Amino acid sequence: MQREWIRCTPSWRKGGARRDCVYLVEDDSKPGFREPNVVRVKAFMSFNYEGTEYPCAAVEWFKKVGRRPDDETGMWIVKPDMSSGERDVTVVHIDSILRSAHLIPVYGSYYPTIPPDYDHNDSLDDFQAYHVDKYIDHHANEIAF
Repeated sequence: MQREWIRCTPSWRKGGARRDCVYLVEDDSKPGFREPNVVRVKAFMSFNYEGTEYPCAAVEWFKKVGRRPDDETGMWIVKPDMSSGERDVTVVHIDSILRSAHLIPVYGSYYPTIPPDYDHNDSLDDFQAYHVDKYIDHHANEIAF
């Protein structure tokens, strides 16, 4: 069993917000990255209903681009899931979170170069697409194949 810290805070170490990304499983019968979705945690919360506490998270969704990993990098590409120009946000049970995920912005015509004064805290809001990093550790490699 492994333990990870998944953070979601408006100010991290006297700097900008930190809202971690995670793999979210809705149907664990599908292998690899066919099932886990990538989401960004916006808030942790819980509520009581009829004497039972439900720990939850508000999450922003990313959707896969294409049906297989990128040919050049071997990584899946995702982009923010949008409805009417706004990012899709839903509330999910905390038990559906598999583990943390690492996203790398896809650079290109939108951001051919990064300005020296760019604030990295904005990267999950500013870029149009992201690589799902399966090389960050062996656990990610087993998930995002």
